[in-house]
Amino acid sequence: MDISVLLGGSSAWIVEFARGTIMTITVAICSFIVGILLGSAFAAAKLSRFGSLRLMADVYTTVVRGIPELLIIFLVFFGGSTLLRYVANAVFGFTGYIELPVFTVGILCIGVSAGAYATEVFRAAVMAIPTGQIEAAVAMGMRRPVLFRRILIPQAARFALPGLGNVWQLALKDTSLISVVGLVEIMRTAAIGAGSFKEPFTFYLAAFVIFLVLSSISNRGFLRAERWANRGVRRR
Repeated sequence: MDISVLLGGSSAWIVEFARGTIMTITVAICSFIVGILLGSAFAAAKLSRFGSLRLMADVYTTVVRGIPELLIIFLVFFGGSTLLRYVANAVFGFTGYIELPVFTVGILCIGVSAGAYATEVFRAAVMAIPTGQIEAAVAMGMRRPVLFRRILIPQAARFALPGLGNVWQLALKDTSLISVVGLVEIMRTAAIGAGSFKEPFTFYLAAFVIFLVLSSISNRGFLRAERWANRGVRRR
């Protein structure tokens, strides 16, 4: 184990790890946002009175949670390129190679995976709201938009925070899978450095430490958010 390879040289690898960390955080944040949006939409579908919407949401969560995230990445990256080439050839007669942008593929794939778990988090959070509060609001003549804004959304967000913390950690860790299609994030940086200096333990240990720090900071952030959201709530 030679720590000096991370600090020395004209292109210090600590700088490369910093760049990889920024890329990892960027992909994780964007994917988490996509997951929140998808989770909100499909949770609403699962709670809908329309059977077709419930079925569509059930298929989405069952399929996405039932297959590995790495397989989703391969299917979207290679399958999407194949589909684009087919369309380009059929419409424009283009026969060249088309490759999807890795950054976009990473956000989409991790976001779709995170959205499947966020769907169940949001559904459970809405179902945790006491039915009597909804009935009382309706009895008072509260309009649906006001009911959503004042009762449903604030309380569902409070109940969903612990689960969303897990979804964020999932999205953060899944960024390492995008390295297989060429995105230079933490794990890709570690793999390149390990191959260049023949010091795999040093570089993968550095990746381990970075992910551990990011995970710890994220965990503390969500715990603080939970305490803030639960202020004024009486404990039993």
